[in-house]
Amino acid sequence: MCELFELRCSPHANRATAPALAAKLCADIFEKIDAVENLNDDRILRRYVEMILATRRTNYYQTDARGGFKDYIAIKFQPDLITEMPLPKPAHEIFVYSRRFEGVHLRGGKIARGGLRWSDRTEDYRVEVLGLMKAQQVKNSVIVPVGAKGGFLPKKIPPGATQEEARAEAIICYRTFIQGLLDVTDNLIKGKVVPPVEVVCHDDADYYLVVAADKGTATFSDIANEIAIANRFWLGDAFASGGSVGYDHKAMAITAKGAWQSVQQHFRNIGHNIQEQDFTVVGVGDMSGDVFGNGMLLTEHIKLVAAFNHLHIFIDPDPDPRQSFGERQRLFDLPRSSWADYNRELISNGGGVFRRDAKAIDLSPQAQRQLNTKVKRMTPTALISLILRAKVDLLWNGGIGTYVKSRMESNQDVGDKANDGIRINGNELRCRFVGEGGNLGMTQLGRIEFNLAGGVCFTDSIDNAGGVNCSDTEVNIKILLNQLVEKGKLRGGARKRLLADMTDAVSDLVLRSNYQQAQAINLMYEQAVRRHYEYSRVMRQLIADGHLNPSLEYMPTEDELSERLTRNQSFTAPELAVLTSYVKGVLKGELEDCSKTEPYLQNEMARAFPDRLVRKYGKELAEHRLRPQIIATQIANNLVGSSPDRVGRLS
Repeated sequence: MCELFELRCSPHANRATAPALAAKLCADIFEKIDAVENLNDDRILRRYVEMILATRRTNYYQTDARGGFKDYIAIKFQPDLITEMPLPKPAHEIFVYSRRFEGVHLRGGKIARGGLRWSDRTEDYRVEVLGLMKAQQVKNSVIVPVGAKGGFLPKKIPPGATQEEARAEAIICYRTFIQGLLDVTDNLIKGKVVPPVEVVCHDDADYYLVVAADKGTATFSDIANEIAIANRFWLGDAFASGGSVGYDHKAMAITAKGAWQSVQQHFRNIGHNIQEQDFTVVGVGDMSGDVFGNGMLLTEHIKLVAAFNHLHIFIDPDPDPRQSFGERQRLFDLPRSSWADYNRELISNGGGVFRRDAKAIDLSPQAQRQLNTKVKRMTPTALISLILRAKVDLLWNGGIGTYVKSRMESNQDVGDKANDGIRINGNELRCRFVGEGGNLGMTQLGRIEFNLAGGVCFTDSIDNAGGVNCSDTEVNIKILLNQLVEKGKLRGGARKRLLADMTDAVSDLVLRSNYQQAQAINLMYEQAVRRHYEYSRVMRQLIADGHLNPSLEYMPTEDELSERLTRNQSFTAPELAVLTSYVKGVLKGELEDCSKTEPYLQNEMARAFPDRLVRKYGKELAEHRLRPQIIATQIANNLVGSSPDRVGRLS
């Protein structure tokens, strides 16, 4: 097997004779495996060979500046060649291994994007990344790239390490992880593809590699861009969006504002204007967080009655909306604030801030009434579950973790052990609506159960698409500006100022997209019973064409749909969100070829960029390296988003 690996992957092997020798050697290996008597041994050996044959690239033979071998290994796999790879199989996987960490980067296609997270899931970090990549596939329907996700697991952080010590070690791991990804990625130099050195490539050109911030890596974008620039990677500081020369998502509040488009849509359906009328909220997160903090500052009419993060539980049974808004703003402006910093004098009678590591928490009569319980004393875990069940208008999730599943799922199915003790079922939620600013707050089956029980939510991939949309817009703008810099039509300082000046325009583009998508799904949901058979036909067609795996996306069966019709129900909003995203994805793929040849479609490029950029560099937009993909994405979004009844007609 080692010899097979050498023949396939060593740049020093005779590339003219290596393929034939490798094929013969592979046949010999399988003949030997056939003689193995133990079935489990046979299976393991065959999987090893499959992994070697599925290896597209590796940096194993690269050397460092001193001529020695690197102290980490990066291997790029083609997952569909590996029999027992769990579903959904990504199109590309890069695995990076060293003694200090392990990391994996999964992409749904060649042009793909998604964040890299600092994982703490020692047993199943790859399962975590795979689940996030699946969600990202749906989320990315509004942008050019398909879904991607990456994560790295540091292994040398000692027990009891301080936050600063842990962060320092994580940065070392992150740097190596980024370099490992670039080690096996092509570059573009003056428009020509340049493969990595000392790497045998068993795949086609593959140069579109972008990353983004995620859990634990929110401030790491500049580090990634520094490495990309040192490698002279063609994307430069567009490699990792949101750095110092990019758009600060927290300052823009773009993810929260995008999710707020969904929240406003839900309330609009019941004739309630949350920008002018008070409403009650419970939340997951704290005011130092981007999504939670920004979300709780989007209107002065929020009555936040309870919230929790990993350290504290906040309860305010009868909050004054204006006064509490001011205090939330103060906490948001503090560096690294927590609920413990909340001014106790501004909390209504019977409320308070409690530690999650307390043995028990006493509940006042006011808190009991607000949370609908007669229990006077309970554990923090029980109290959080009670908060999740609170009868309020909105549950705003801006935190990390999965808190809602369906009654048909076990905690093991969810795969988030840290929150097993507080998780509830979708039919136990008593809020009217859920806004999912954070990822994976609910399982898809939990969302469906909540909607069938009378609540309304979309999905995290719809609600928080603003962040990924903003990042993609930034990358597309930077690709254009980088081309201008290469040609001497723009200087670096002017490029930086231009990017900053377009912040509000970029925000407007992103929020318009979020608004149209939320509106489209909402209108489809309102018409679901009447157009039931049209939507069913679209789903069947997507399945028949191999685009949609109904079990992976938890789409309803024909029997389930028939049973729902007897209750005057049909597709739920979360299911329609998935269906809409897949329709867009198919359209994008089918439109890309004609986008390369039809000159009148250039008008669609203008709608994807700020007006200022279009007016000044309209001619150069026609030469954008992602022109066909951007045009196809714009048409697909407009076709589905501006006229949602077309989803039913597409069949």
